[in-house]
Amino acid sequence: MGLVTTTEMFQKAYNGGYAIGAFNVNNMEIVQGITEAAGELNSPVILQVSKGARAYANHTYLVKLVEAAIIENPQIPIALHLDHGDSFELCKSCIDGGFTSVMIDASSKPFNENIEVTKKVVEYAHAHGVVVEAELGTLAGVEDEVSVEAGKEMYTRPEEVEEFVSKTGCDSLAIAIGTSHGAYKFKPGTKPQLRFDVLEECTKRLPGFPIVLHGSSSVPQEFVEMVNQYGGNMPGAIGVPEDQLRHAAELSVCKINIDSDIRLAMTGNIRKYFAEHPDHFDPRQYLKPARQAVKDMVAHKITNVLGSAGKAADLTK
Repeated sequence: MGLVTTTEMFQKAYNGGYAIGAFNVNNMEIVQGITEAAGELNSPVILQVSKGARAYANHTYLVKLVEAAIIENPQIPIALHLDHGDSFELCKSCIDGGFTSVMIDASSKPFNENIEVTKKVVEYAHAHGVVVEAELGTLAGVEDEVSVEAGKEMYTRPEEVEEFVSKTGCDSLAIAIGTSHGAYKFKPGTKPQLRFDVLEECTKRLPGFPIVLHGSSSVPQEFVEMVNQYGGNMPGAIGVPEDQLRHAAELSVCKINIDSDIRLAMTGNIRKYFAEHPDHFDPRQYLKPARQAVKDMVAHKITNVLGSAGKAADLTK
């Protein structure tokens, strides 16, 4: 099938009341785990690459890994997306380098400057057949190149979304409704709650328009406990409840970003493997269960959170 854009993916997801999983990739095992799960469940999927991932693994290596995954899973639509592009130059590099979707994140800038930067990326991307995700509002937390101090995050202002989308021409919009980057999304003892009122108001103002949620890992406690049991130190790591994410997918959210859950599943299983096999030193030995943990995690998300299992057939007719 080759790489696709997210245009048809999002249209089908919006009308079908489900979301497409956007999973961050950094190496071969992560790409394999994600796409094997999506392939077996016949689910469309977005593989997204951050600025940090490009610095770590190299743009070309990541693109070729994704191309290999397409060959191995020709039955499912796969989009390659830049996550949190922070400049026109970075977005241009990814567009020129084979990505089918890019995010320009100018959400930390003043409203009019955000529009200006986003519009420039949109014009270049659309001229090259690539779609653009933009962002209004800022999420707290730390993940790769993104860092916003707790208390300085800002919910999306619904009264701004129409003007922003109209003036920029972006294809999807990431909004801030209470999700957060990283594994420490909420304070222990508090009840995590997304601002569905903000989401619903944005939806009223942008009917039929795909909304994106960043920072949507649920931080499964089984993996936090596994990390801590085998030498880690992650007290108070709390994520977004999966039932709230499922509800968001039933509304206008067409793309849900998941990264920390994959990191936790991999790290927990690697720590466990090292503790149980102190004599082993072959990376293939400990990366095999780590890859399986990624696959199991993604399969769970597709089936129980995103609702995208079996939906690839709608996009391959």
